[in-house]
Amino acid sequence: MSSRDEGVDDMRADETGAASDENLHPRVTLLEAEVVKAVRADVTPAFVRKVLAKAAAVPEVAARLPEGKATVAVRITTDAELRHLNRSYADEDHATDVLSFEGSGNHLGDIAISWAAVTGQAADYGHDQKTELALLSVHALLHLLGWDHSTDAELREMNRLTVEALGRSGIAIADLRL
Repeated sequence: MSSRDEGVDDMRADETGAASDENLHPRVTLLEAEVVKAVRADVTPAFVRKVLAKAAAVPEVAARLPEGKATVAVRITTDAELRHLNRSYADEDHATDVLSFEGSGNHLGDIAISWAAVTGQAADYGHDQKTELALLSVHALLHLLGWDHSTDAELREMNRLTVEALGRSGIAIADLRL
């Protein structure tokens, strides 16, 4: 290596000569997820971890992650538990599909997902349960990082980021889901 090459990163390009996002950024896990299944659910914790790790690699998402390794906890549970959490923390007495609770420091927070909602919504929208679980996991992650959907513009941005994040895991949602 000549002295003028020192400190220059090796950047690879595809066959067209264009540098891809994948080639510009090393494969680093930016997010670690602990996944607990409190109910029988036809999904592995590894699947949820992979989806969230790939979502964390979306540039806009990665930009909001804290320095170092970020963590998130995911609990797949019952409608009854989601109702209890919703009542206790949001003063709303009904079950919901997903809730997110802000953390601190490098722990982004906790996510609770109703497996009954996952199975019902997957059937309603015509995609599989893994797809619905992935969508709800990414949706909650975006909330933990500060995105919201109070306005049409915010909703469009959350939907765009959700689709991009899911695409990184090879997941396509049903046309009318978002």
